[in-house]
Amino acid sequence: MSPHPAAADATRVDVATPEGTAQVRVFGPAPVTGADGDGAAPPARGTLLVGHGAGGRKDAADVLEVTDLTRDGWTVVLVDQPWRVAGRSVATRPPNLDRAWLAVAAELATAAWQRRHGIPLPPPWVVGGRSAGARVACRTSVDPTGPAVAGVVCLAFPLHPPGRPDRSRADELAQPLGAGIPTLVVQGAADPFGSPEEVAVAAGRDEGLTLVGVPGNHSPSRDLAAVRRAVGDFLAALP
Repeated sequence: MSPHPAAADATRVDVATPEGTAQVRVFGPAPVTGADGDGAAPPARGTLLVGHGAGGRKDAADVLEVTDLTRDGWTVVLVDQPWRVAGRSVATRPPNLDRAWLAVAAELATAAWQRRHGIPLPPPWVVGGRSAGARVACRTSVDPTGPAVAGVVCLAFPLHPPGRPDRSRADELAQPLGAGIPTLVVQGAADPFGSPEEVAVAAGRDEGLTLVGVPGNHSPSRDLAAVRRAVGDFLAALP
């Protein structure tokens, strides 16, 4: 199923951060057409914030695929980091990414911002991202200055640089798990940044982890339906 609505149709809003101007693209719950031909939006389920990776300005297919969750009643917010909005090709350092993300989340969580833009962002809030964006989501999910987080979604979590398992980022994945936050990892079976088996070993036996292997490498887009299904099932199971 193709993402809905089209990325070009999203509501775009600039958000000031200490790192520069970020931008959010908001996809509200999408009407579902019934047998009688009438379309109605499903009941609001919550809000999913998704960050992008560190490469280029093009949206990854798996990130766009999760916008289809609007059909299930989720509001999906794609967060573009300031470096990307400014047109730079190289991502900023992790502390800068975290500061910008937290500033965006804090602003969007206010009733004043939602009223001003006419964009309701209902709870529960789930944060996520692909690759570098997944790392940001994990690190910031436990920050007390951010909004309460009900879950974390990691698309292609970069457990280590290719060929360097000694440089593990398992400590970042452990942060939401250690705080009792349910965490999903959707990982390509041949991901050089860490296979599903490597992620399982790194996470240990933590019951808060949901790990789903899908076809592909660090861009697990060969079976987008599987990616969408994994994220949808995870969100549906949240309290």
